[in-house]
Amino acid sequence: MLTRRQVIGGSRLQIASAIVSALPGRKETLRVRLSAMPGLEIHAETPDGRFIVTVEDTPHASAGDTLLALHRIDEVLSAALVSHYET
Repeated sequence: MLTRRQVIGGSRLQIASAIVSALPGRKETLRVRLSAMPGLEIHAETPDGRFIVTVEDTPHASAGDTLLALHRIDEVLSAALVSHYET
């Protein structure tokens, strides 16, 4: 069985967590968009449209690239990094 490091080319693995806030009235659309992002997992969500997510490296994008991509989603009001870990 391959390890995560082998899958991503033997380099270090980055894992990050963030709080992503939806624009008013856009929570449902944002949930769909976040769910479709490779390497991103939604762990919790609040009624007012905040999502607790983790992001990890994939073979095609680093966790950092995915975090930056969050800011380019139309439904995102803000995306705040909470923690970052590199193995």
